[in-house]
Amino acid sequence: MEYRYLGRSGLQISALSFGAWVTFGDQIGEETAAACMKAAFDAGVNFFDNAEVYSHGVAEKMMGKVIRKMGWKRGEIVLSTKIFWGGENVNTRGLHSKHIREGMDRALKRLDVDYVDLVFCHRPDFHTPVEETVRAMNRLIRDGKALYWGTSEWPADMIMDAWHIAKTNSLEPPLMEQPQYNLFKRDRIEKEYIRLYKRIGLGTTIWSPLASGILTGKYRSGIPEGSRLSLPAYKWLKESILDTPEGREKILKTEKLQKVADEIGISLARLSLAWCLKNPHVSTVITGASRPEQVVENMKAMEDVKLLGKDVVAEIESIVANRPDPEPDFRNS
Repeated sequence: MEYRYLGRSGLQISALSFGAWVTFGDQIGEETAAACMKAAFDAGVNFFDNAEVYSHGVAEKMMGKVIRKMGWKRGEIVLSTKIFWGGENVNTRGLHSKHIREGMDRALKRLDVDYVDLVFCHRPDFHTPVEETVRAMNRLIRDGKALYWGTSEWPADMIMDAWHIAKTNSLEPPLMEQPQYNLFKRDRIEKEYIRLYKRIGLGTTIWSPLASGILTGKYRSGIPEGSRLSLPAYKWLKESILDTPEGREKILKTEKLQKVADEIGISLARLSLAWCLKNPHVSTVITGASRPEQVVENMKAMEDVKLLGKDVVAEIESIVANRPDPEPDFRNS
């Protein structure tokens, strides 16, 4: 396992990490969750990601129980949660001070820990002043409930607003962003945030590296029983993948990508994970699994990065054909 510094901090997290989204509480129970987390930990994973909204809090409870069952020392793992969707009441969602404080307290209780290492603002809240959110997140750090805070799916200008507010008021700025990033979703990591890496030292903990399972190739022949697209709660995801021209085009591209994976002797999933790992602006790639065997297979992507030479990357780029255009260099135009 490779360990990378998270943004401009001294905290090191495993380049491959493990998250609870979709699987914990929706697809798998505690016994399988424990087996998956143990397989990840044994492979060197030290970062485990969660959120208050995952399975309506069940995912946090399951992860907390697994950590206790395994007897892992708190210093051995980096634990996260995300705050935004805490319930249906008008004040149990969003990034205002009340929900950030109460949402965190409930999350810590479910996880059965005194603090999380990372807490994310799960989405931008356009109804709450950014300054209120910055101050509320800093109160969590001051109160010892979190060590670092960051954002998820925030536009670059809002991240910079938060950073400037924090710096102006001698507060802790956002350290990391959690965007979706994969072979089909690239703009934020590769273009929108490009100035933030050097300017503020932004770290990234990317999610959905397999594009909700499309980049495993399993949807080319329909929907496998037990997959996330077969779950009633993810009907919206099924429709966006199978019932849209964009979704069908992605599935067709996986057939060509599969040939590239076959040429270098690895699975399409490992090819896709290795491609994400190859980006120097990715601090960690959050993986998920419903079986420990999947975890073991995913972890092999760490060794697969070296197989992605210039020719292989060029072949991949010719298939996906979606590299973001760089900003124009007017001096050389």
